[in-house]
Amino acid sequence: MRKYAVIVAGGEGRRAGGDLPKQFRKLLGIPLLWWSVRAFHREDPATEISIVIHPGFFYDWDLLYAGLPEEDRRIPVRIVCGGATRFHSVTNGVMEITASEDAMVAVHDAARPMVFPELIARGWETCRLDAAAVPAVPVTDSLRRLDSDGSVAVPRSEFVAVQTPQVFRADILKRACAQQERDDAPFTDDASAVEALGIKVSLFEGDPRNIKVTRPFDFDIAALLLEES
Repeated sequence: MRKYAVIVAGGEGRRAGGDLPKQFRKLLGIPLLWWSVRAFHREDPATEISIVIHPGFFYDWDLLYAGLPEEDRRIPVRIVCGGATRFHSVTNGVMEITASEDAMVAVHDAARPMVFPELIARGWETCRLDAAAVPAVPVTDSLRRLDSDGSVAVPRSEFVAVQTPQVFRADILKRACAQQERDDAPFTDDASAVEALGIKVSLFEGDPRNIKVTRPFDFDIAALLLEES
């Protein structure tokens, strides 16, 4: 099956600080989003990679891309125009893919630069078997559920934390995007949209290092993890 990666970098990412959205900021001298491109290309150079970028930042991206090392600029990527929401950005990236039943699509948040080839490979393999696959890691913190009376403790063994890349057969994800657009449903991730079609989503082993860079100090953590790896 053909492999496609849609790296979602369409947000403004202001909580991480700085003048540019976090996905464009340098991490160990490389734009944060490009670490994900490297990982997908390293796992399989035949994977076709799209980067979804907010149209207001195309010029900034052109400048950053021109500063990449020469070997990085040899990795073929397609730039796709982002939408008003994450859902619209994902839809724009997915609808650019012409293949359908003979293809898989991995949707990955650019804010997770510590995605490694081993994790990506597990996602492809699970999707081959089950058509829809999501990485997850155990919850290590104690959890409480908020209610009208305050909060109540819940057993963390019943929960997992979901990551990206979320991997789907291309025709299924296209159908989920089309339905979500018609219904204007408030899904928070791609797996929820696929489940709304009545399709079971399988979990595969995530990676605790695959954190989402959100706040300024997350850049320091990400740099340490990448240096160690």
